[in-house]
Amino acid sequence: MLQNSFAKSLSDTKKILKDPILAMAVLAILLALGFFIIFPIARVVTTAFKDGNKWTLGIFMNAVRNKYFMQGFRNSLLVGGLTAILGTAIGFLFAFAVTRADVPFKRLLHAIAIIPIVSPPFIGALAIIMLFGNNGFITWNLLKIQNFPIYGLRGLMLAQTITFFPVAYLALRGVLESISPTLEDAALDLGGSRFKVFMRVTLPLALPGLASAMLVLFIESLADFGNPLILTGSRFPILSVQAYLEITGMYDLPSGAALSILLLVPSISAWIIQKYWVSKKRYVTITGKPASSSIKIVSPLARVLIFAACMLFTLLIIMIYLTVLWGAVAKVWGSNNSLTLEHFKYAFGVGFKSVKDTLTIAGISTPVSGTLGMIIAFLVIRKSFPGRKFMEFTSMLSFAVPGTVIGIGYILAFNRAPFILTGTLSILLLNFIFRYVPVGIESGIAILRQIDPAIEEAAIDLGADAKTTFSRVTLPMIVPAYFSGLVFAFVRAMTAISAAIFLVSSRWFLVTVQIMSQVESGRLGSAAAFSVILVIIIFAAIALIRAVLKLRYGKYAGTMLNF
Repeated sequence: MLQNSFAKSLSDTKKILKDPILAMAVLAILLALGFFIIFPIARVVTTAFKDGNKWTLGIFMNAVRNKYFMQGFRNSLLVGGLTAILGTAIGFLFAFAVTRADVPFKRLLHAIAIIPIVSPPFIGALAIIMLFGNNGFITWNLLKIQNFPIYGLRGLMLAQTITFFPVAYLALRGVLESISPTLEDAALDLGGSRFKVFMRVTLPLALPGLASAMLVLFIESLADFGNPLILTGSRFPILSVQAYLEITGMYDLPSGAALSILLLVPSISAWIIQKYWVSKKRYVTITGKPASSSIKIVSPLARVLIFAACMLFTLLIIMIYLTVLWGAVAKVWGSNNSLTLEHFKYAFGVGFKSVKDTLTIAGISTPVSGTLGMIIAFLVIRKSFPGRKFMEFTSMLSFAVPGTVIGIGYILAFNRAPFILTGTLSILLLNFIFRYVPVGIESGIAILRQIDPAIEEAAIDLGADAKTTFSRVTLPMIVPAYFSGLVFAFVRAMTAISAAIFLVSSRWFLVTVQIMSQVESGRLGSAAAFSVILVIIIFAAIALIRAVLKLRYGKYAGTMLNF
């Protein structure tokens, strides 16, 4: 068996060496993944377990023995678990309403469900403070409640659920659309009640998707930094915030690294379960997709209840975003609501450098990240070479690693000779490129599995090399996935905070860090103005990316992801 494996590896090596460009591309990507993903994580580990030249458990054990740190760890797991449950439940509700319940205003529900994805990660936290804080519109102006306890678990869970339920919605919508409605119709025809059919047919078929969505939300919540930083205090510590404060406040790199290890263990564990166990399970049987989904499984009363629940949550989201918009044009939110443009003047004046810097970084990193994702997906699916499994695993690993860990890792890895990159544009670009490439890879892999390899083999038989085949044949067919990777990379580059906050400097500053500093200094109006500007830029960029790809690839762009 070992001899067969070695023989296959040798055969793959000989094949790839016949195409020097392909061989150089594979080698370059493998080296880049090792240097910009594995190396920073390894530096975090060595810093947490190494004192000078001696390996030790002392630093890590000191962090574990610290009751405050461990409380933060338990709180992080609690928030991650609750976010996974609540976010997945609401995501499933929206997905079921759109795909099975035939409720009115499905386009509106879809639009509302994806808005939080393309907005700053802590815009919900900002709106929650405006609505339910000490001078909140609801708590003080309407209900005259003073000192409402919005900071802590209550406010954080509201923000986390709103921020992350769209991830579950998008995943579960795809799952439910893949389940043939004829299976439910057949169960109903055999005498099953609607509730029994839902519990014994629809729900079991959707269970792998539900489990996968919960694990993804758990990972996302553990990695989140913006909402906890704004909505938690010393009474409800969160581990990602504690690690940040250890680095920036105390400049205690070993303790920060030790806390990052604590955060890394559950994140990596959940990711491995999601990727290599749950996502491999498929209980869906497709016997030929009908023209439209069955609505027999939903009774008229259930349809009304589902629609009412979705609209209630929709109104909450609309209220949150209108609140941010109102805060941007109100003179002093909560006390003087007269209209003004002073906050926007401030944003375009004093703070416009952060807008330009963010656009520059996102504009450079987005096409690199999107293209790299498609190349890696193509190599993983279409080519066989030594190190292919390593490439697939490592390239997706950055999704599972919390941003706090990546940020600390980049500081430790690139803060000394010969790789002094801290404070430069390069370190921010590299962070964004390798952190947000996984979504392009996943999208590319999914669509490449649907394309017959014979099409590409025909091009090669006609004399095209690997580069020409990929750029002229494969890439046009995977434009939908390419668009998804570009949009995700751009949105995350524009809204990043958890890793980027460690890497910004006076030379390169980000809008998200600017928003956070405005909130911390009590300038909620300016923070809201920056948030509105950011959302407008993101939607304009998505439209531009869509238009450019449609112009370049024509009809292939018509099936792009519907944002």
